Amino acid sequence: MPLLEVKNLGINFGGLRAVNKFDLDIERGEIVAIIGPNGAGKTTVFNMLSGYYTPTDGTITFKGKPLNGLQPFQIAQHGIARTFQNIRLFPQISVLDNVRIGLHPRAGYSLVDSILRTPRFRAKEAELTDRALDLLATFGLEDKANIKASSLPYGAQRRLEIARAQAVQPDLLLLDEPAAGMNPSEVQQMVELVRFVKEKFNLTVLLIEHQMGLVMNLCERLVVMDFGEIIACGLPQEVRDNPKVLEAYLGRGAVT
Repeated sequence: MPLLEVKNLGINFGGLRAVNKFDLDIERGEIVAIIGPNGAGKTTVFNMLSGYYTPTDGTITFKGKPLNGLQPFQIAQHGIARTFQNIRLFPQISVLDNVRIGLHPRAGYSLVDSILRTPRFRAKEAELTDRALDLLATFGLEDKANIKASSLPYGAQRRLEIARAQAVQPDLLLLDEPAAGMNPSEVQQMVELVRFVKEKFNLTVLLIEHQMGLVMNLCERLVVMDFGEIIACGLPQEVRDNPKVLEAYLGRGAVT
């Protein structure tokens, strides 16, 4: 059974068909990318997978369980975490607390414990802090734990967002343009980081990306969208030379 199984997924916004007949199976341990021109429907697919949009039709099955109609926090509890194209950190709190927030759903104490500051509460909070510091060390941010998230350089903010997503302990990590705005050196560092995180935490990764260097060096399979539909899928080398893909990116006149 695939880890993620998407069948005939589609969504309408008023009279606009934004995504149509989207199918995707992802096996455990894969790194798969959804690529395509701006406006192709990639992020709309992510928003349906993570519960921010409710599909008009089709099914999403994760670890054999249907996800249609669930809220984002419920989907996170099932084991899917995501980052966003525009970084969505809590900028005015510390780097450490950004990660601790991701850990709190698994805190293991009651509301009464938190109100009364019981020994159980204090012990669990100390445990969460230790786990958050371990995650920061994994992502090379341990020395930035006590500064505001907004003070981090752009690339470090991207790493922090992935660290916070990993705090949910997902089986599937959705990365929405993780290399957006990065220079070539930073893109290569992101490739290495995603590989490292995937192996260390035994993750499956689905990403959206426009940086083709990252996609070609990192991903095992590519799914190409244009105008809300899949136009090609396969190995990176196969997709790169597909006439439909070249037409979508370069225009009809560029393909002979």
